[in-house]
Amino acid sequence: MVEKSHTAGASMWPGLMEPLRGVGERVADFFAPSADAATTDDRYEINIELPGVKPDDIHVEVHDNVVTVQGEKHEEREERGKTWYFSERSYGAFNRSFRLPPDVNGDNIEAMVGDGVLTLRIPKPKPSARKSRKIEVKSS
Repeated sequence: MVEKSHTAGASMWPGLMEPLRGVGERVADFFAPSADAATTDDRYEINIELPGVKPDDIHVEVHDNVVTVQGEKHEEREERGKTWYFSERSYGAFNRSFRLPPDVNGDNIEAMVGDGVLTLRIPKPKPSARKSRKIEVKSS
């Protein structure tokens, strides 16, 4: 009679679980859309990839100098042929937050969506015209 060792079975589990390693990170990446940020002379711009997301399903909010983009993706595709049928669905909530530079006023942010990309335009404050003035020096 051959005895099974519990340690032999335990060493088998890491091999079985290997394909699932990192699934949580991949799922998080799927629900946290890719983004890029840039700056010009007069504004900051953030572009977020949201293919298949309708404008009504996107919510943009500013709180404590942090802009948050959240929403939900509902995508369905169905194809039929003479001898085949294909149906695919993709659902999920997403959320991305970006800390704004301290000199930005979040009241004037513009949000536009087109071709699967949400663009946030955040105006930079206009530089104030610095006037010089002479300060009188008094004796004490």
